Amino acid sequence: MEKFVVKGGIPLTGEVEISGAKNAAVAIIPAAILAEGPCVIENIPEISDVSVLFKILCEIGAEVKMLNRHTVRIDPRHVGIPIVPYEMARRMRASYYFMGALLGRFGRASVSMPGGCDFGVRPIDQHIKGFEALGATVSLADGGMVDLRAQEIVGTHIYFDTVTVGATINVILAAVKAKGITILENVAKEPHIVDLVNFLNSMGADIRGAGTDVIKVHGVEHLHGATYSIIPDQIEAGTFMVAAAATKGDVLIKNVIPKHLESITDKLTKAGVNVEEYDDSVRVWREGELVKESIKTMPHPGFPTDMQPQMTTLLAMARGTSIVTEGVYDNRFKYVDELRRMGANIQVDGRVAVVEGVSTLVGAPVKAMDLRAGAAMLIAAMAATGMTEIEDIQYIERGYEHVVEKFRSLGASIERIHVQEPELVGKAL
Repeated sequence: MEKFVVKGGIPLTGEVEISGAKNAAVAIIPAAILAEGPCVIENIPEISDVSVLFKILCEIGAEVKMLNRHTVRIDPRHVGIPIVPYEMARRMRASYYFMGALLGRFGRASVSMPGGCDFGVRPIDQHIKGFEALGATVSLADGGMVDLRAQEIVGTHIYFDTVTVGATINVILAAVKAKGITILENVAKEPHIVDLVNFLNSMGADIRGAGTDVIKVHGVEHLHGATYSIIPDQIEAGTFMVAAAATKGDVLIKNVIPKHLESITDKLTKAGVNVEEYDDSVRVWREGELVKESIKTMPHPGFPTDMQPQMTTLLAMARGTSIVTEGVYDNRFKYVDELRRMGANIQVDGRVAVVEGVSTLVGAPVKAMDLRAGAAMLIAAMAATGMTEIEDIQYIERGYEHVVEKFRSLGASIERIHVQEPELVGKAL
C-alpha cells in the first residue's frame, strides 16, 4: 500500500505541461476497434485507466505497441473475441465503451457492468435505450455481463431522456457503421465527445453536429486506420489552476485549449483569482483573499462536475459563505468528511453543500474517496499548514499523469511512501 505525505503551505510557482485528456483517451482507444487497419494515437496520457484499456485490447486480440511514452499503435485487425473479461472491466467505468465499439464492428458484445469511482447511482439505461433503438437485443447474463446482439445495426432517431456523456459516446460508436442515418438528440457536448467524433471522421466516418444538441451519424461501410492526436486534458488543467490559487502561487499552465477552460476561469476570477489567457496556455496567480462564490455543476458548457471537489476545496478557504450545488451526480460529496478532518466548515444536504470559509486548513490523515476527490485532497494538503497523509492514492493515479512529479516541479513537498499492510494477529474463531 502506498500513500502521499504532503508538507503544506508552499506556494506553487513555475510552469507545468498538461497531458492528453483522460476522458477523450478512454473513448478513442476502444473506438480504434472499428478500424480496418492500424491506428496511431498521439498525446496519450500515462495513467492507469489507459493501461487497463490496453490490456483489454490485447486480451481480445488487438496488437498494442507503444511507439513512445505518449504514442500508441493499435492494430485491431485480429480482434476476434467480442467479450471483455469481467476482472478487467470492473476496474473502470469507461470499459463500457467496448459495448458500443464491439457492437458496431461485430453486431455483438459481452461486457461486464462497469466499475470505476463510486459517487452515486450512474445507470446505463440510456446506453441500453440507444442500443435497442439501433436494433440490438440487450440482456444481463451470468456474472454481471451485459450481452448485446444484433442481426443488423440500422440507423434511427434517438432522444436521450437526460444529457449523458457515456451514452452519447457509446451510441455513436455503435451507429457509425449502421445502415442509414442515426439522429441523436439531447446529446452531451463535452470537448472529449467532439474529439472522439473528429477521430472517427479521420477514419472515414461521416458524423456531424458534435458540440451541439443534435448529432447526425451517417453510417459508412468501412473505417480505415488513422493517425490522431488527443486534445489536452481540461480537468487536469483546471486542477492545476485551482492548486495555484489555493496555495497563493503563480503558475503557467501550458498545452491547454483556453476555450475549454472558460467555465473554470470564470469561477476562479469571481473568487478573487487572477487568470491570464494566451494562445495555448493560461497563467494563474493569487495575491489577495479568496472570496465566496456559488457554483452549480452542469453538462458542458456549464461548470464540470469533475472540477466540483477541487473548487469546493478552494472555497473552503474563501471569506464568506459559498453554495455548491451538484447538478450531475448523486452523492458526490462523500469527500467532505475528509476536508472536515482538515478544519473545513462544510454542511451537506443532498446535492447542496454550504461552505463557510475558514482562514486556513490544517494537515491531517485523509483518504482519496475517488479520482477527483483525491485531487481535491492533494490541493487541500498543499494549501494546509503542517503535514497531510493521503491514502488510497490509486484513485488519483487513474486520471493524473505523473502527478507527484508535476507538483514537485512547481515546488510542492510531496513524498510517495510505501506502507506495510498490517498483519492479522491471532487465530480465526
